[in-house]
Amino acid sequence: MLLGAIGDDFTGSSDLGLILARGGMRVVQYVGVPEGAAGEGVEAGIVALKSRSLPVARAVAEALAALAWLAAQGCRQIYFKYCSTFDSTPEGNIGPVIEALVAALGTRDPVIVCPAFPATGRTLYQGHLFVGDRLLSETGMRDHPLTPMTDPDIRRWLGHQCRAAVGHLPLARVRADAGAGLLAERDAGRQIVVADAVEDADLRLLGRAARGFALLTGGSGLALALPEVHGASGAAPPWRGEAGPALALAGSCSQATRAQVARHIAEGGPARKIAADALMAGEIDEDGLLDWALAAGGLALLYTTADPEEVRRAQARHGAAAVAAAIEGLFGRLAAAAVGRGVRRLIAAGGETAGAVIPALGVRALEFGPEIDPGVPALRLAGRPVTVALKSGNFGGVDFLARAARVLAGQ
Repeated sequence: MLLGAIGDDFTGSSDLGLILARGGMRVVQYVGVPEGAAGEGVEAGIVALKSRSLPVARAVAEALAALAWLAAQGCRQIYFKYCSTFDSTPEGNIGPVIEALVAALGTRDPVIVCPAFPATGRTLYQGHLFVGDRLLSETGMRDHPLTPMTDPDIRRWLGHQCRAAVGHLPLARVRADAGAGLLAERDAGRQIVVADAVEDADLRLLGRAARGFALLTGGSGLALALPEVHGASGAAPPWRGEAGPALALAGSCSQATRAQVARHIAEGGPARKIAADALMAGEIDEDGLLDWALAAGGLALLYTTADPEEVRRAQARHGAAAVAAAIEGLFGRLAAAAVGRGVRRLIAAGGETAGAVIPALGVRALEFGPEIDPGVPALRLAGRPVTVALKSGNFGGVDFLARAARVLAGQ
């Protein structure tokens, strides 16, 4: 294995895998830390965790366990993948995980921090993260129920999380000589370096500059140059769709997912909303929901997606953690039951939703197919006739749900 990656959620891990697969690497995404060795011919292995919102100590422990397995596979370089909106709190988990990986690797190499992903509008300039033409803190991420992003300065946000000093590589230095700039920051006592990037070309410069570095960290865009850097085979993975029944589960409350749900309903798509209050009161008939979904025809949508004020009211009544756990548990049970009853195309909208769905299906590995939208691949459950799409809440065009159903069917 040439490259080993650790993802802090399932959607972000599949996003990274898509970049690497399109670059010609043979990629497998593992669900949690595998028990045995990687299969023959795997060039990039991604250990997908559900650690983004865990307590810091547990997130660190899971990342270190993933690192140990990847190191045993002989990886030349480790990649820590987090969201392109840097989803985290002032306590972590991104900074503590980075520092733990640095210590475990025993490296003095500079460590890039770059969540930029221009294909989806995420750019980093003067250390500040933008979504389109707006600072991160002026987008819907400020209302995220678990990791509200209220400060766009990634240097400052990461500074809350790290014990060590955090450096910065401005865009001009990235373009002039990224390697020299990174080494200069390291030599000045700032090993962890937030690097600007506003175009794919900037990310490629950073990836090439990090050739031979033990650890890279970022969104999926930073991986653009890695197939080239690691000498990928260029072998395209085989892919075929599944034309069976389809179901979408949406738990994200992001602006993008709310728009996608609204479009599906406006176009006459079958949809049922699951209210948080009803769920917390034990009033949801799960078998009845699946009976309806399987009889609805077309792509049926079950969703808890709601506007920020509705989410805040539910959290105030029941507690944020309790509501999140109840929704994730529900979606996990619905996904497992749906596949057991013949669903062959499954769409999960939202990182926490995907993180509940995939373990509930009992799958240990995912194989990569074509791109649905930037950052979202079609996936297959290894060894099973089921295709899935795992969408980060903020990703995808307004017609994503219909598009995903078509691509998962092989159209």
